[in-house]
Amino acid sequence: MKGIIQGILLALLLGLSSVALAQEVAPINVNTADAELLAELPGVGPSRAQAIIEEREANGNFENAEDLTRVSGIGPATVEAFRDQVDF
Repeated sequence: MKGIIQGILLALLLGLSSVALAQEVAPINVNTADAELLAELPGVGPSRAQAIIEEREANGNFENAEDLTRVSGIGPATVEAFRDQVDF
């Protein structure tokens, strides 16, 4: 019986680890991403995604996460929410 329980626990742990790995995604490059991809960032919906693109086209690429505060509606708290999910 103990062996069966250990086997079930091992299967559960392996299943959970594969789910965690599946959720790990590559960072989004805010200088090349389209609006649909940018909208996936926490706190960024379709309108802010479009604003990121417009800011990027008007004033050049973003060099770091703090540069995203140039976009209306994106403040330090929003940047902190997605800092580890973006690349430049």
